[in-house]
Amino acid sequence: MAEGFVLKAVGDQAILVGLGDSISEDTSRRVMSLNAKVRMTVWEENGILETVPAFNSLLIRYNPLVIGYSSVCHLIRSFMKQGGQDTGTDGRLVEIPVCYGGEYGGDLAFVANHAGLLEQEVVDIHCGRDYRIYMLGFLPGFPYLGGLDERLFTPRLPTPRVCIPAGSVGIGGEQTGIYPLDSPGGWRLIGRTPLKLFDPRKGGELPYAAGDSIRFIPIGEEEFKAVQLQQETR
Repeated sequence: MAEGFVLKAVGDQAILVGLGDSISEDTSRRVMSLNAKVRMTVWEENGILETVPAFNSLLIRYNPLVIGYSSVCHLIRSFMKQGGQDTGTDGRLVEIPVCYGGEYGGDLAFVANHAGLLEQEVVDIHCGRDYRIYMLGFLPGFPYLGGLDERLFTPRLPTPRVCIPAGSVGIGGEQTGIYPLDSPGGWRLIGRTPLKLFDPRKGGELPYAAGDSIRFIPIGEEEFKAVQLQQETR
């Protein structure tokens, strides 16, 4: 990959910056570093409209009536030459309460059996580390999280479910994530959070963003219902 990155035009209003071929924390940090530089240095008044970070790329959308393709490419190259790749790469740590197993995580037993572990061991391992949000996608606010312990790698369902309840925490292959809305899906469900992560009626603001980290906090059913009630009465 020339110069450690590649530039690709996406129509006449966006550029895709490829920053690696792998899904890893190092690549994610490169993506978020460039994202931070673009957002801090130039914005709408200079023609930059939006940035969309992904696993190993950054989409930069611009207004071609204000700034041209070659000028955006020049800006990107100058940012990449600056070094300091840690700029803006450490986001917030967001705690997400989760009730594991039972009616809230019907696949916990399968995950445990697949791993050769007890269900409580799966819970302890899943809660035992922080997970970096590599990107948001699939659904509004769905966080694709990196750093899942290899012992918990579990294949997806052969046939996706028609509807997964909002707040469900699942494992799909080598990743874990949270379904913020009711949705079809094929990940193995191990728990559920009572938090309303995405509510379009309230502007769709999320408690996290790409580059942040999530820490899962185990809670019991009573606490789940109490937090859920608080969420519904807000």
